[in-house]
Amino acid sequence: MIKLVSLFSGSSGNCVFLSDGTTRVLVDAGLSGKRIESALAEVGERPSDLSAILVTHEHSDHTMGIGVLARRYKMPIHASSGTWEALGKVPGKLAPEQKCIFTTGQRFRVGDVEVEPFGIPHDAAEPVGYSFYLQGRKVTVATDLGHMSRSLLRNLEGSDLVLLESNHDISMLKMGRYPWPLKQRILGDQGHLCNDMAGKVVAHLVQNGTKCVLLGHLSQENNFPELAWQTAANALAEKNLMPGEGFHMEVARRDRTSSIVWMDGERVWSEAVGFAGLPPEQIGLPGLMGLNGDLNQSGMENMIGNTPSILKVAEEP
Repeated sequence: MIKLVSLFSGSSGNCVFLSDGTTRVLVDAGLSGKRIESALAEVGERPSDLSAILVTHEHSDHTMGIGVLARRYKMPIHASSGTWEALGKVPGKLAPEQKCIFTTGQRFRVGDVEVEPFGIPHDAAEPVGYSFYLQGRKVTVATDLGHMSRSLLRNLEGSDLVLLESNHDISMLKMGRYPWPLKQRILGDQGHLCNDMAGKVVAHLVQNGTKCVLLGHLSQENNFPELAWQTAANALAEKNLMPGEGFHMEVARRDRTSSIVWMDGERVWSEAVGFAGLPPEQIGLPGLMGLNGDLNQSGMENMIGNTPSILKVAEEP
């Protein structure tokens, strides 16, 4: 049985746990080792059982805890050569066998899991997303995406389960308090994926067989879970698709552990961490009660209605 949990997903830290029951990996470790250890305990996992850490890129919200965990539990860190060079002294002193360098685009194995790193458009040295092939299924983690290209979309296609970036609402970002250079960086081709494009991609993937989607890496300043979820739901509705009818969709929490997603054969379900140990059941998006109770339904509809039109997938050069 496949188990995936977003332990944290956002600009303040990112860490994803994935297991096939034998091999256990972290994608990124962008918080302190102590916080990641606590989050693993919440979902019934021990850091000493981890097989490896896989790093997407060198930014601190993805790498803060990699050195501490690798040294404490004697596990390898896998990253591209560009990422290793950009990390410099961040991981601290590691044994030679703990520094594992892969070639972007070439598959490698971690235990029983086959891993395919693919290039992503982000302002880092050599950033990647990951597709995992395990138990006859494909699981993909792709965040920090400045834009969506045809080649990137092909890497996402065929995934049974996807964690996809839905970083910001364009209107919120443009009207927000960020300085203009930072807004330009986020909106640029090497920045982050907006809700509108994420929704379009989600609809395409679900229409082509994806069974579960987690929307992740939400901005604290320029997004909120209800809006990210509803934007994707609107894109799905345009194709006569509805979450809960043949597929599952929810939002990965920025500052805490999200639901546990299980996959067993054709069956996919989500289990709330607070109810771990009880029979798993399909659940909806956590937190659809409004933003601190302050946003009523008409306010949400107005904000959603004011989002820009969905962008086109970028053509390859």
